[in-house]
Amino acid sequence: MNPGSSYNAIVVDKKKTGDTELSVQKLNTGQLPNNDLLIRVHYSSLNFKDALSAKGNPGVTRKFPHTPGIDAAGVVEQSSDSRFRKGDEVIVTSYDLGQNTWGGFGQYISVPGDWVVPLPKGLTLKESMIFGTAGFTAAYGVKKIVGQNVRPDAGAVIVTGATGGVGTMAVAILSHLGYSVIAVTGKSDQHGFLKKIGVSKIMDRQEVTDISSKQMLSSRWVAGVDTVGGGMLDAVLRQTDHNGVITCCGNVLGGELDTSIYPFILRGVSLMGIDSGICLMEDRLEIWNKLATDWKIDSLDYLHREIKLEQLPAEIDKIIDGKQVGRILVNLRS
Repeated sequence: MNPGSSYNAIVVDKKKTGDTELSVQKLNTGQLPNNDLLIRVHYSSLNFKDALSAKGNPGVTRKFPHTPGIDAAGVVEQSSDSRFRKGDEVIVTSYDLGQNTWGGFGQYISVPGDWVVPLPKGLTLKESMIFGTAGFTAAYGVKKIVGQNVRPDAGAVIVTGATGGVGTMAVAILSHLGYSVIAVTGKSDQHGFLKKIGVSKIMDRQEVTDISSKQMLSSRWVAGVDTVGGGMLDAVLRQTDHNGVITCCGNVLGGELDTSIYPFILRGVSLMGIDSGICLMEDRLEIWNKLATDWKIDSLDYLHREIKLEQLPAEIDKIIDGKQVGRILVNLRS
């Protein structure tokens, strides 16, 4: 790497008190690890895991100082991997990026070639980061629903945490594919936004979770993308129709699941986990190609807000407080 290449990055450091401090700093590419590819980052995006890293959560990041950012899209500057050349446009999401490997909230990253996806035709670098890990995770959930042969005419599909990053993207992709989507949210002021991205029906959280203690309840949907876990996931499972499938990718309401076996053995309901961080590369390539073609939604412009690096600290606080809506795109081009 060229030790003379300076760049701007968000740096998180830990104080003696254990608190974290965020600042924009001028760094040097010589400080980055010596991996296969040096990539000039054009865009990143904000995810809940980035906020946890920025707040010093030891389950996400253990080494400080550190640059978060589990998403990055940009152009290859240097490559020792024969699969990539200088000038290639690429996407990097997940793996260890932004956790204990300095991430996409800096204008350069250095990563192994095995983490890198060529930008598919039909998708720009900016569009890829409007999707980001949240969009990729949502699409992975949709892939599992489609793979279980749940067709759009089979019934409604529920999305919990519908105004969050994954929820917003799940709603938009499912609606684009012709599914009737029920959005669950506690944010009554965001009903207009949800209708705009294709929701057919909006339910308050209490409407889903305020249920009897019966182990089986009347069917209300045939599939779903649950982003919150806990009691919400239990309630969703007990109201899922025969041969339905629920995908699970979040634990905002808790990591414990206290539920009944009966939806599984009497209705044949499938509960499918989503781990977009370490999914197979063949699945990763397939999903990104779908997002660039027949799963590419028409509503990308109003699904996101674009910010500069300097604005990230305030947005990190907002996502931690549960006040974020849609996607936050980070522009690192200048």
